[in-house]
Amino acid sequence: MTERRSFVRAGEETRRAALIDATLDLIAEGGPQAATVRAIALRAGVTPGLIRHYFDTKEDLVAAAHETLMNGLTEASAAQLDELPDDPLARLAGFVGNAVSPPVTDPRGVALWAASMQLVPRDSAMRAVHEATYLGFRGRLEDMICEALHAAGRPTQSSRALAIAGNALLDGLWIEAGALPGHFAPGELKSIAINAFSRLLELELPEG
Repeated sequence: MTERRSFVRAGEETRRAALIDATLDLIAEGGPQAATVRAIALRAGVTPGLIRHYFDTKEDLVAAAHETLMNGLTEASAAQLDELPDDPLARLAGFVGNAVSPPVTDPRGVALWAASMQLVPRDSAMRAVHEATYLGFRGRLEDMICEALHAAGRPTQSSRALAIAGNALLDGLWIEAGALPGHFAPGELKSIAINAFSRLLELELPEG
């Protein structure tokens, strides 16, 4: 039986967040098809009609949930970078390491991404969100690569191509970590990613 959260009077943002959380929970449990309007409303503890107050369509709600998931992963990759030394190489290494380490590599997040990606080719809202979140992550990575190259006295014209390649590398390791977490020792993928970026950029990124 689907669990229903008890109704609590809350502000607009809190209710919107609850709907998004309920949508992500349902997709994680049963795929996109499980996230019906009725099931979302039941899980969030609201009436189905209230969903229309926040989202024009169910597809808009699912897209907003995907956006929340992906932006959260990007922010987690950038977590605590300000605590690192004021060094572009250290900041890039920190970002790369975070992107293939917990909590970013939580299996639930990878499963949610995989479930949502099947909607991208046929849903314009999902495609727009996927494009924006992909470019958001890649843009951060490109900026850090550009700063690292500049600090090393290297040309920065190749930073876009390097960011595309580097993003693909991180995506692959992230999927492996989330799909088969028991196959890797703690910190193993972080070390692999940083060393791979060092070779890709022809720079020595710090691991610790």
